[in-house]
Amino acid sequence: MWSFLPLPLPIPPLAWIPLAIVWFGLGLASAADLIFPGAFFPVVLATCSGGLAVDPLYVDAVRVLGCGRAAVWRKVLLPGSLPSVVTGVRVGLGIAWMTLVAAEFIGVRGGYGLGYMIMSARDLQRTDMVMAGMAAIGLIGLGMEWCLKRLSQPLMRWQ
Repeated sequence: MWSFLPLPLPIPPLAWIPLAIVWFGLGLASAADLIFPGAFFPVVLATCSGGLAVDPLYVDAVRVLGCGRAAVWRKVLLPGSLPSVVTGVRVGLGIAWMTLVAAEFIGVRGGYGLGYMIMSARDLQRTDMVMAGMAAIGLIGLGMEWCLKRLSQPLMRWQ
């Protein structure tokens, strides 16, 4: 059903770095241009997949009981698709974090971000700073995953 969407999924977000720099220059605009599609499309696809995976029998049962469209969304479709949505957000967050760090490797100006710090340390042959930057990237990513997991637990009490 959703196969008509013209999604740029076969092209990884990092492949767009040269065009983002040409179109938006060095800075946050080019990084945002890379991060948004990389994070947005996994969330959209997981949400659509979760909504389509809800058993139509449940929707019919709620309608037979006299519920309207809002109740079908609130009581059946949203809870039924929520695990897929959360999974899509987790994947999208991981891709966004990876793309942000990679975009900082190449398309930054003014010395901000862990990617820029790692590249500067590489140029200065400071392996200790490179390793510290890599550890910081891993710890921040782990922290984001932990926070997202903790935030999603109250939403899906039945699991």
